[in-house]
Amino acid sequence: MRFIKHLFVIALCVSTLCFTSCKDTPKSIGQPVVTFTKEGELTLYKATTDTVITTLDIELAKTDFEIQTGLMFREKMKDHQAMLFVFDDIRERNFYMKNTRFPLDLIFLDHNKTVVSFQENAQPLDESSLPSHALAQFVLEVNGGLAEKWLLEVGDKMDYFEYKLIK
Repeated sequence: MRFIKHLFVIALCVSTLCFTSCKDTPKSIGQPVVTFTKEGELTLYKATTDTVITTLDIELAKTDFEIQTGLMFREKMKDHQAMLFVFDDIRERNFYMKNTRFPLDLIFLDHNKTVVSFQENAQPLDESSLPSHALAQFVLEVNGGLAEKWLLEVGDKMDYFEYKLIK
């Protein structure tokens, strides 16, 4: 009888230990690494001379999710890379830097792909509004300081093409 009691106590301890250690414990989930995906190419031109300012590899933001997420949670972007936001309509735009970890220049363009305004060196993680102050259908995000380096001006032009996936 004593043997059965000991066996019962041991079984109870083992089952209790297994039950409590097998419980789902909260796990720390880190932010997944988001990498740049080249989906097209974009060229900026001087309005006065039609000379090429620069050519960029672009990632496109067209869906609601892509537009709302933008460059959030990324650690960096190369100077020859950019994100182009493509909207269905033309109106004043407001962006912010929530969860964006590096400074950006935001270049606002109208339906004719003409630069109408820009916000330079938007600060990381700042949730202040960055308005277009003009009607815009496209917003180009590049690393902070590039608009100044390129001597970008209102009136300069952009053209881009998107890679089509073959199904």
